[in-house]
Amino acid sequence: MAGIQPMEQFLIHHVVEGPKFSAPGIGIIDLSITNSVLFMLIGTVIIGTFFMLSAKRALVPGRAQALAEMLYGMIDEVLTGGIIGDRGRPFLPFIFTLFMLIAILNLIGLAPGGFTVTSQLAVTGTLAVLTFATVLVVGFARNGLGFFKLFWPSGMHWGMALFLMPIEMLSFLIRPFTLALRLFGNMLGGHVVVYIFASFVIGLGAYGLSGFGLNTLGLLGSGLSFVMVVALTGLDFVIAIIQAFVWSALACVYLNEVVNLDHGH
Repeated sequence: MAGIQPMEQFLIHHVVEGPKFSAPGIGIIDLSITNSVLFMLIGTVIIGTFFMLSAKRALVPGRAQALAEMLYGMIDEVLTGGIIGDRGRPFLPFIFTLFMLIAILNLIGLAPGGFTVTSQLAVTGTLAVLTFATVLVVGFARNGLGFFKLFWPSGMHWGMALFLMPIEMLSFLIRPFTLALRLFGNMLGGHVVVYIFASFVIGLGAYGLSGFGLNTLGLLGSGLSFVMVVALTGLDFVIAIIQAFVWSALACVYLNEVVNLDHGH
């Protein structure tokens, strides 16, 4: 049991060696394909293949088309329409893409031999910056300098509002960090716990088979650990979908604030 290394599953390593070159002011740029890049490519292929199979517009939809329509309708009605309102329709493709990408990257990490791309803070951080940048661009494009009304609490005395404005701005600026850390922490923590219980299955099982008497209690512990592995894997599956939904919902909340800024202030 002393050899348990739950963090080893998150290490980045080269799968295909690529060229390396030095860029002034940047350093060494390595174009090798890592396990992280490989599974991002796999996720992209899965998403592309799914929509190629589902985009048939059949009168009687097959399973793939029915699933795609259900997911699209859920994002449209519950997220963009439900949170942003009538002005949310232009953002439906963006939110739908975020949901599908995060969900697929989460799920392929649960497959045997899979790698959880979203357990890498660099990946979740990039997605968070992309989401936050979209909110900023939309906010300034729609409202101009009126975007800063977002940080001015309406209906409040100007003295108190002036005091709360820096707090509102700080709260706004930490959003990409909380987005990135939420997804990163959930995926990392879930996989670590499953790994530890899987190690108990092997370690306690080996101990139980190594002798008689009290040693056989190790088999009981191994069996209970196996049940926990199955249960936690099922929970990880649910969390993988929920985290994609939560990210998309928060993106809609942030977009709603800038899209409907004239309604809320």
